[in-house]
Amino acid sequence: MVVSCRLFGSVSRDFRFSPHPTKNFILVPSNLPSKCHLRFNPRLKFHLFHIFFANNRPKSPVKSLHHANPSSHNQIQSMFTGIVEEMGEISQLGLTENGGFEMTISAKTVLEDVNLGDSIAVNGTCLTVTQFDKEASEFSVGLSPETLRKTSLIELVPGSLVNLERALQPSTRMGGHFVQGHVDGTGEIISTEPEGDSLWVKVKTSPELLKFIVPKGFIAVDGTSLTVVNVFDEEDCFNFMLVAYTQQKVVIPLKKVGQKVNLEVDILGKYVERLLKIGFPSSIASP
Repeated sequence: MVVSCRLFGSVSRDFRFSPHPTKNFILVPSNLPSKCHLRFNPRLKFHLFHIFFANNRPKSPVKSLHHANPSSHNQIQSMFTGIVEEMGEISQLGLTENGGFEMTISAKTVLEDVNLGDSIAVNGTCLTVTQFDKEASEFSVGLSPETLRKTSLIELVPGSLVNLERALQPSTRMGGHFVQGHVDGTGEIISTEPEGDSLWVKVKTSPELLKFIVPKGFIAVDGTSLTVVNVFDEEDCFNFMLVAYTQQKVVIPLKKVGQKVNLEVDILGKYVERLLKIGFPSSIASP
């Protein structure tokens, strides 16, 4: 059976399937969202990542001078500032030999002092470097199914541009705000409107996230530290403005209405909500 599929826009591909269903699919979580338009036998049920990763396995290992098993590194608790250092380009997406997802990104600045196990924020998502090759100017990161469910990284394809930032060091200037790289959820761009050389961007998100977003407060959008201008509670929306310089340095202006962005709200708001829910300890509540 041949299935014609349009992947994320105008790119079309045909996929040929074996008559034996068990040979056609890779077992991944069934609730991963899909933007794939298919014509097929209705008795067959599958999602985009079943097709995409099954037909995009690397034909040869990624050339790398340095390689490590992601499980050999402890999870590092990193911090970022939301000041994007450069835009990288996705060069490869696919499955690893052990069944995980891997993404390879072409970049330069973030590779200057990279080490295996370092944390790099990719569109605001803290990911661990598992391979890098400075001569080829590329590095690889692993992606868990949970990361794909909770972030907009699922929409990436080879050629997509992404925001990149290395983890904060003690000597780094704090130019943005404290960003953990732990994406809280996604938002959808519902409008963009230029004003002079600046750009207004309006994003719709869930009420669960909107309650932490306040006018003049911080928010990380695709890993970019931004100041919220207005919050529209009745629309579940907020907006922000990008100046001309920022528009040239981040991926947000490249996205179209309807596309998703990663959102990380200010951690201080979440701490306050937690304290209010459990009640203030007597040592804090008492004068």
